[in-house]
Amino acid sequence: MQWLAHGFHGEMKYMATHGTRRARPAELVPGTVSVITARMDYLPRDTPLDDWQAVEFDRLARPGEAIVSVYARGRDYHKVLRARLATLAECIAEEVGPFGHRAFTDSAPVLEAELASRSGQGWRGKHTLVLDRSAGSMFFLGEIYVDMALPESEPVSAHCGSCSACIDICPTKAIVAPYRLDARRCISYLTIEHGGPIPQELRPLMGNRIYGCDDCQLICPWNKFAKKSALPDFDAREGLTGQALASLFAWSEEDFLRFTEGSPIRRIGHERWLRNIAVALGNALRAGESGAAEALATRASDPSELVREHVAWALAQRPAPATAARPGQTAGSPSPAA
Repeated sequence: MQWLAHGFHGEMKYMATHGTRRARPAELVPGTVSVITARMDYLPRDTPLDDWQAVEFDRLARPGEAIVSVYARGRDYHKVLRARLATLAECIAEEVGPFGHRAFTDSAPVLEAELASRSGQGWRGKHTLVLDRSAGSMFFLGEIYVDMALPESEPVSAHCGSCSACIDICPTKAIVAPYRLDARRCISYLTIEHGGPIPQELRPLMGNRIYGCDDCQLICPWNKFAKKSALPDFDAREGLTGQALASLFAWSEEDFLRFTEGSPIRRIGHERWLRNIAVALGNALRAGESGAAEALATRASDPSELVREHVAWALAQRPAPATAARPGQTAGSPSPAA
């Protein structure tokens, strides 16, 4: 409630809509007595575990490459985890008989990270995500609300210590204090949840990130223990990893819908997709990336006002040409008055 009072949720009105039901499971699902929490690793099966964090950081150093958050490169996790939770509930029913239950995975007003930490899945890191000593934070969370009393599992102790790597690396300084995130500054929020113009002062800080941001997880020392998924569902789709910004910017709406079918990316729609890539192309243009201006020019007259405005901003990021100095004059100094 304090976090909401500070307005840190931005445009995510649903965070405030359900009031106390978010923190009181029995109010959300009457009859709930216990909550079973679950987690599912999501690093793609071909991830090089010995240096996967360095591989991802290298992508950020290539301004013309589009960066999609690791979790979103494969199938929509809502579908995968929800189906697995349903199977788990069926297995439980086979053992104990019919019981009242309801499964969630980022799909209802549920305080998932807090439930996970209180049940022993890990501790809340300073970036607010759940961390586990043997798996880092590269996993999804899910819950089953049940109407039977179960013995409680104990929470685990926190192991962040004095480390502040996640706070220090955040490009937009969205982690305003340990364990406190201002979503309005978070690149994941800006590229996914936020529907309007991205604040201009934050655009240069977004680099080539077009959907989500992993920086606070990439820098976390505990993620050297991150686990690969055993499922093919989270393998990176062709077209979403290592792609040039210009190529993705050329997608028509039909292309976007086709290539993002079954992906969590589809939820932002084609317009936001183009908005995000326009910002990234502007940052690439500022970095001297060839072809960025030409790609942007193709949508300078886009039907969407939102896209046009971001394209105009991006084109304005072109570095000013250097001026040659006349003999006896310092480059950049004012010319003598006529």
